[in-house]
Amino acid sequence: MYRLFSWEHSYFSGKARAYLRFKQRAGDLEPGYEDILATMDLLIGLLAPKSGTPAVPQMLAPDGTWIQDTSEIIDYCEARHTKMPIVPDVADAPRQHLLNYLIELFADEWMIVPAFWERWYYSEDGRQFSHRKFNEQQWGAPAAADQPGTARRQAGADLFENAMGISHSRENPIGAYAGLAHLGCDTRTEKAWEASQHRVLSTLEKHFDAHDYVFGGRPSLADFALLGPLYAHLFRDPVSGFELRTEFPLTTEWVERTNGEGALNARMWGQKLYAVGDDGTLIPRPATSHGGEWLPDDQIPETLTALVEIFFDEMWPVLKSSAATLTSYIASDAHADGGELPGKSFIATPDFLELQTGDGPLTHQFSIGGVRSRRMVIPYQIWMLQRLEDRLNACLETDQGKSSVTNYLSRMPSGSELLGLNTMLSACRVRKEGGLLYSQENVSDA
Repeated sequence: MYRLFSWEHSYFSGKARAYLRFKQRAGDLEPGYEDILATMDLLIGLLAPKSGTPAVPQMLAPDGTWIQDTSEIIDYCEARHTKMPIVPDVADAPRQHLLNYLIELFADEWMIVPAFWERWYYSEDGRQFSHRKFNEQQWGAPAAADQPGTARRQAGADLFENAMGISHSRENPIGAYAGLAHLGCDTRTEKAWEASQHRVLSTLEKHFDAHDYVFGGRPSLADFALLGPLYAHLFRDPVSGFELRTEFPLTTEWVERTNGEGALNARMWGQKLYAVGDDGTLIPRPATSHGGEWLPDDQIPETLTALVEIFFDEMWPVLKSSAATLTSYIASDAHADGGELPGKSFIATPDFLELQTGDGPLTHQFSIGGVRSRRMVIPYQIWMLQRLEDRLNACLETDQGKSSVTNYLSRMPSGSELLGLNTMLSACRVRKEGGLLYSQENVSDA
């Protein structure tokens, strides 16, 4: 079986788990999968030695292949289980194909900031509304898996104090609180990040009024990616979960539907609704919109275009600046050709701390909601951009695909700039080996 090592409260575990559930429910994941709680013993004794990082989720395939990173987990499974793909074919639906990867990038690497802020802001000392006790319990689950309930919660509380510095989160931020600052979320910008999250949720609420999934009546990569920020941090955490349920009920329903558990009312894919025939027999029909299929003819609803516009308005300028900054760093004497780069991390990579903080060479200015600040450059985002670039190039291989994608992108301010990804990334190529990132050697000759 596939073995997924995960946590229920993990951002990216929710993405991978929901994907595997869907593939198994669709009969397209032989021989099935097992979801394994990644305890401290497994993190230290198994995951870190295998991939170079204890980050979850990670997956062990039946053939012994070890995979770290949700994008690679999904790619690995999709290449081997093709009965029910989660991305429309590039030849038939180039716009839907491309937007799946664009939304994955946006959900994985932009929405992560307000999602993490929600969790840790409402866990700080003195908050009027607090879900700290709940978070102590869920973080204690892998930290003290064999202990009684109160001991697990105490383990979570100890972790929050020792690793997160929760009692001095504002005066001397470490752990998650330092990570938020490194990502550009602090007292000056946190409300702008919260507003960004509400902008996304309001857009999704309108979209899910007419469409049960991102591209119609069947889940796709974009759905599983969006579930990352919305499930563990917004749906499960009590304070943010209350707001999600009361202010965005359609999006809440989509979370249940996409997560694929306890979703009877949410009408998940594969479920049937029934009418009663004249002879008293049950007559089934697909429970989800659009007959349980993706929208035909490569349609992109205006409600989905509104989400893409948020990407170009908020994240795209940051990606451009990040690529320019990383290009300069790779070309400098401070970096050896093909050398290691900061890893995929919520916090500055320890060996690159001085470079990724303050005014270091791996930081850059950015703006969120009109507030200017500074944040670290994350080379993993460049790797994700290369992933998007590969799909864009595939879309542009045919005249029909080129015309369709180019016309669509030209509708949005800065949208056409995406067509220049090859040039933008030409001198800052990133290669990934397990959980580690490196610059691509001889990139100037590529």
